[in-house]
This record gives sequence, structure tokens and C-alpha cells, in this order.
Amino acid sequence: MSTSWKAGIPAPSDDDLNKCVACGLCLPHCPTFRVTGKETASPRGRIAAMRAVSEGRAPVVGDFTVMTDECLSCRACEAACPSGVPYGRMIEAARAQTEAVRTGPGKAKRRIITGVIARPRMLRAAAWGIATAQVLRLDHLLPSGLRMATPRITFRDLRTPLPQAAGEGPVAMMLVGCVMDVAFRPVHQATARALVRAGYRVVVPDRGGCCGALAAHAGEIESARTLARERIAQFEDADIIVVDSAGCSAHMNTYAELLADDPEWHARALKFETRVCDAVQIDAPGARLIEGRVAVHDACHHLQAQGIGPEVRRTLRQAGATPIDLGDGGRCCGAGGLYAALEPEMAATLGEQKARAIISTGAPVVAVANPGCAIQIRAHLEALGSDVEVRHPLEIVD
Repeated sequence: MSTSWKAGIPAPSDDDLNKCVACGLCLPHCPTFRVTGKETASPRGRIAAMRAVSEGRAPVVGDFTVMTDECLSCRACEAACPSGVPYGRMIEAARAQTEAVRTGPGKAKRRIITGVIARPRMLRAAAWGIATAQVLRLDHLLPSGLRMATPRITFRDLRTPLPQAAGEGPVAMMLVGCVMDVAFRPVHQATARALVRAGYRVVVPDRGGCCGALAAHAGEIESARTLARERIAQFEDADIIVVDSAGCSAHMNTYAELLADDPEWHARALKFETRVCDAVQIDAPGARLIEGRVAVHDACHHLQAQGIGPEVRRTLRQAGATPIDLGDGGRCCGAGGLYAALEPEMAATLGEQKARAIISTGAPVVAVANPGCAIQIRAHLEALGSDVEVRHPLEIVD
């Protein structure tokens, strides 16, 4: 059978494509479909397009690339699907195809962002530049969408040291990561203290390292595989591997699938995945009792990809807080990895919806366990003139 897929590049498999029966139960859960009402902006429509490419009835370039670019990869459709369609890996494989044929400024922009993020020294240098630009308010010269997607980075945070080894018990090694390392080090500090309270010996690698999630979501599969191998080698001596970013913990639980074509690394990845733990899954007592209402934003890579949600609320309740659901069914905030920078209009619509849902709770703080979500939500809360604080759940109870 003829196909339009580029040879030698991952592509959605026929077995995965055939699992979709086009029932449409995914439609009300898809954020882009809810905004546009267009079939081409729905999971069903995108899978139909994948099938057309697979059968040689449509090319990878053109409309197909636009359809895959507009997807948030939030996987809400996957959680709602009664047929078990593995949409997450399908859209990543489809993007591997589009990236293989993409040309022009769009490709360069993606490569620059993911290339900087994957290199700790380059990322840290860029972070100092961003912090300087923000102090001088030069960031206001950026297009609105790119400015909203840029993390707020302070000199104080950049000077905050990584947590030092502490505690007794099984060894819990923490992922330093990329964006978390330069913009959210206080979260690392709070996570390390929670692990010590939970009875672990905390070990933090003295060098950073991206997990590869952003590269995988952008279709840069070989880069994602390289980063997966680096992280596996870095953490193989740990009893548990603790990750305080929802997107990173979700992605690190897919390393075996990502490295399935390499028997040695696939076997190592399977062992690795059994030790990966999101930080909110650690049952640690709070450092202090807190009172009051805390709104809870469920990151897509918690709720949809890992089934994590109750753990965040348990952590807050144990510390005396009252967690408040947003009432939007866990809808995506529009961050989507690089999505807010690459698809600013849709991201802005979803970001404002999420910010208004948070404000409507009346809570003074919102718990957010993913850096992309935190950047997006904080930017839109501020744009609406709200003073609601955005904090990681472990920061709140620390």
C-alpha cells in the first residue's frame, strides 16, 4: 500500500489508527475543538487526517502540518476514549513526520528553542539574559504571545543554590531539569525538604539536564532519545527518581516506548520507569499547618497522562488547607510545552479561560504542579489584574 509517510521516521501505526472508530466521544474534551467547533481541530479529525496520509491520499506538508501544530497534546481525548486510542504517541509520531519535512523560519524557531533548552549552560546563559531584559522591561518589545510564554526569571532565583544532600533512608534522586532549573528552583528546595520529611536521603545531581519532553512533543524524536539515554544513565543508582514537574514525570514514564527499537536501552528504560515518581505522589507531612482555600489546577500531564489528581488534594488537606476545584473539568490551560510560543492566539484564549476559572473560586492561591502551566496561568492572571499567587503544591505546604 502506498503511503505519504517519510521512510525512516516514526509514524502513527496502522494498528493505532484502526483503534479509532470515530465515535466522537472525544470531541467535548478537546480544548481546540471546544474553542473552534471545527472537525479539523478535533482528535477525530486529526486521526482521520493521519489515516489519509498513511493511505497516500494526502501529503504530510500543508494542511496536515497545520492540524498537528494546532494540537495541544493534552491527551484529554485519550482519557475519554472508550476504545483506548493511544493518541499521545500518535500525535508525537505525526509531528516527527511534519518536522522531517518542515522548512523555513518555523523549523528554525523550534530548533533554536529546543536546542537551548537541552543544553544546561546555554539555557542558564539565556536565563540571565531574560532576567536582565525583564528588569529593564525590554521584554515588552517582544510580541505579546512570546512574552506571555516566557517564564519570569529573577536574579534571586538564579542565585538560589540547588538543594544539598540531606536526610537518611532510601536514596531519592531529584531531576534538576531545564526550565525548572532556571525559573523554579524554590520548588526544588521545597521538594527536597518534603522528601527528607518523608524519610528519604535526597541526592541532587550537580548538573542539570532536560528530560526530553519538549523535544518529543515537537517531533524531534532523535533529540528526545538522546536525552532519555542521558537521564537513564544519570539516575540508575537511585532507589527512586523524583520529578517535581508534571510534564517531565509523564514523559519519563514513556522512555521504554521511546527506546523500543534499542534492546539494551529499552531494558534499562523499563527498570528506570518503575522508579520514576512525581513529587506530589510522595506522602510527606507538611512543614507547617496552613488554613484557607487553595484553588487546584490539574496539569494535563498529571490528570490525563498519569491519573494524578487526588494526590495534590491530599497533600493540601494534610496541611490543613481546603482544596477547591475549578469547575472546568480539568481543561488545558493552553501552555502545551512550546505551544504558547508557537500558537499564541489559541493559547491566549485558553489561558484567559483558565485564569477566569481560578479567579471565580475566590481563592488567594492556586496550586500548579507544572512549569509551563505556571508560566501561562501567572501571565493571564496578571493580564486580568488578579493578585492570585501561583505556587507548586509542595511550595504551599513547605
